Amino acid sequence: MNLAIASGKGGTGKTTVAVNLAHTLGDRICLVDCDVEEPNAHLFLKGVVKHRETVTVPVPRVDPSRCDGCGDCGEFCEYNAIVPIKPAAIVFPELCHGCGGCMRVCTRGAITETRRRIGVVETMKLANGTLVQGRLDVGVPTAPPLIKAARASARSVSPASEPAFTILDAPPGTSCPVVTTLQGTDFVVLVTEPTPFGLYDLRLAVEMVRKLAIPFGVVVNRAGIGDGRVHEFCARERLSILQEIPDDRRIAEACSRGDVVVEVLPEYRDTFKLLLDNARLTQTALQP
Repeated sequence: MNLAIASGKGGTGKTTVAVNLAHTLGDRICLVDCDVEEPNAHLFLKGVVKHRETVTVPVPRVDPSRCDGCGDCGEFCEYNAIVPIKPAAIVFPELCHGCGGCMRVCTRGAITETRRRIGVVETMKLANGTLVQGRLDVGVPTAPPLIKAARASARSVSPASEPAFTILDAPPGTSCPVVTTLQGTDFVVLVTEPTPFGLYDLRLAVEMVRKLAIPFGVVVNRAGIGDGRVHEFCARERLSILQEIPDDRRIAEACSRGDVVVEVLPEYRDTFKLLLDNARLTQTALQP
């Protein structure tokens, strides 16, 4: 089962849920930290890096001796990554999405591809599973290719040790990196908090997941603060609340120390087990 943990905004406790679910599930688990701009699951799940892979993307390279500045490449590119200025087109690698279209439309064969590094994917062996995380290089604006590489590394686990669960810790928000993380997953857990900000961003996240047509449910973190509008929204939209995690100062203290909550506060282990059980039941109920 591929289970994604997402949220409409940062700071709701998404990684807390992902890390503690992974720890609760035991050995047959692979946690993929897809928040490649600032991965932090490794701060809680200590392990040893067993493999590190450099990730690159294709970018165009222009041969000035062949380019006549016709403009076809620039007209094709939606991201203005290549600008046809005579005597030869200029490439802006940071804007390129690596589609290869400019090379195909060039009738003079002036454009070829080279590789540009965007980050690394690290695979770590944990005491109770595997952690795969992407690390985007500083200044690189396009995270989706690195997220795809991290997910591919998770799928490359040998069949003999194939995990029963893959948990994807998504980036916050509803932008392209989040969509890249959620695509192809079996179920999405949306983590929110009972505040006006939490509700606003939950609405956006719900709309996104519905458009992706993936079964999902909601976890209310820090339950007890704020007001009841998140619960009213979920009731009105007929959304399943999978679990509520109370506003417990001990949880905040554990997270600030880099501890796994279910280790230092074992009474919360059943909380995360029930969350997983409810996710399974909701997925089954929502299947066509």
